[in-house]
Amino acid sequence: MAHIPGLDFERPIIELERKIEELKGFTAHKDIDISSEIKRLEEKLINIKKDIYDTLTPWQRVQIARHPKRPYTLDYIDMIMTDFMEIHGDRHFADDKALICGLAKVDGESLIVMGHQKGRDTKENLERNFGSAHPEGYRKAMRVMNMAEKFALPVVVFIDTPGAYPGIGAEERGQAEAIAYNLREMAGLKTSIIVFVIGEGGSGGALGIGVGDRIYVLENAYYSVISPEGCAAILWKERNKSPDAAASLKLTAKDLLEMNIIDGIIKEPLGGAHRNPQETADAIKKTIKKDLASLKNIPREKLIDSRYAKIRAVGKFTESSK
Repeated sequence: MAHIPGLDFERPIIELERKIEELKGFTAHKDIDISSEIKRLEEKLINIKKDIYDTLTPWQRVQIARHPKRPYTLDYIDMIMTDFMEIHGDRHFADDKALICGLAKVDGESLIVMGHQKGRDTKENLERNFGSAHPEGYRKAMRVMNMAEKFALPVVVFIDTPGAYPGIGAEERGQAEAIAYNLREMAGLKTSIIVFVIGEGGSGGALGIGVGDRIYVLENAYYSVISPEGCAAILWKERNKSPDAAASLKLTAKDLLEMNIIDGIIKEPLGGAHRNPQETADAIKKTIKKDLASLKNIPREKLIDSRYAKIRAVGKFTESSK
């Protein structure tokens, strides 16, 4: 079994997994039958996993969403799609490697795919800017979406970013304007858009490619107006209040579905998508194929009307007579 880095609350699971591995390795070199003990420990492991993962707090789900082994956009493209051809540059400034775009196929059906991309090591994270896109990334995405509209190709989006890059250069090049422009243009795009939040869904950085006809959040991903750390810094002036902020922000997939912000939750393997990436990819692919088939039947003009109605129906509120 490949070693997967664990989180603090996963320590009982990791310790038991290591013990099982040690016993299996011991029996491979010794003529001793301890299969019954291994079976007992494996059953215990299943029960511990269920106890832990069925009662995760919002903050713990945020930690899983940030797991370094969690599949990223390029991983899902590789597992779900074929014939991927990346499209580079915004034709104004540069090519942003934190946000990738391209053409691909799902079981022979052509589409446009885009998403935030993080790195697996320090060098790649610097190259990908930790998944935080610059304005040229959002302008590239909009350029490619306009191409999708022109050729009647559906758009599949993977969101995984802590937020848009807040550096001086990004602000000077119009970060806020680029995101706002995308929000307006995506709302009126005459082709179907299917959105998946696969990890972090942070603030305007997520919204910049997040307007869709169907929006899904993976079971252990989050979608929020601000990161828990940012919220804690503003409200409490203390970073250690992040768990309280995560609970208050209602950022989990379950919360988002209850508030009518998303259309569904993509189930993850027990322990998170990194425990079985292919199983997670298969669940996403099944949803993509289902929605491509249903959205294809909606005329392009009515697609925008239904998207508008969907956005207007987001959230819940109460009015008081006082």
